[in-house]
Amino acid sequence: MDDNYQAYLNRVARMTLPEAYRSQIQHIQESAKFHLHSGSRQAAPFPGYSLITPPAAEDANNSSFYTKLQSYQQELLQVAVNTDLIVPIPSASFHVTLADLIWDSAYIHACEKNPEFGEQLRSCCAEIFQQYQQSMTNGTDPIQWQMLGLIVMPRAIGICLVPQNPDSYQQIIQFRRQIYQNPKLMALGIEQHYHHFTAHVTLGYFGEISPNLDRENLGTMLSELNQQWLLNSPEFLIQSVELRKFDDMTQYYRQPEWPILNF
Repeated sequence: MDDNYQAYLNRVARMTLPEAYRSQIQHIQESAKFHLHSGSRQAAPFPGYSLITPPAAEDANNSSFYTKLQSYQQELLQVAVNTDLIVPIPSASFHVTLADLIWDSAYIHACEKNPEFGEQLRSCCAEIFQQYQQSMTNGTDPIQWQMLGLIVMPRAIGICLVPQNPDSYQQIIQFRRQIYQNPKLMALGIEQHYHHFTAHVTLGYFGEISPNLDRENLGTMLSELNQQWLLNSPEFLIQSVELRKFDDMTQYYRQPEWPILNF
């Protein structure tokens, strides 16, 4: 199950400490989501579906947040001693994933087994969104989150978010429960991925990890960079979640009739 509010705050706060960077950098690995092609890293095929906030290019309500993140991404790339260490994500596709659904081999297998998989998934999500909307109380406060700081993951690096109040957290957790406990989604092969939700925006994936990489120094530089960013922690408003399809990690798209849930 996902953490409660206080446990979430405690856990993600530890992820942004200098010692966490030093520890995590010892274990970073090259991401298979990008591969070398003619001297540059290209997005590898990685198809699937996810429930995400609208990508930055389509999210006018959070434009200042994403503008700030774009400049943070550029600063992060300057810190990377090896130009191929971090493969940046196109800033237009920045987003927050609220619930992972299905991807890569599991998605390919589901489509081979069931030619109507995509249509059934979209129909099921539309039904869940409608039920959730009906259960929402009128006059619900805005779902407000805020940038906490940089986090290093095994194959990626990004910005972690924290809710500004318990209700902003609870609404997202409640939504995730509705998704992962839905029998129809389970029947489609959607597994329960709701262990330790960490709200974040991925800024880039790890590329070439040189054997000569000075991990200690990199950890120090990331920590110093994070300290500068903490002086300006932009707010992020979650107003909607959309079912989006992706073919790789650079673009998330939808058709006009696909389901949207407005909080």
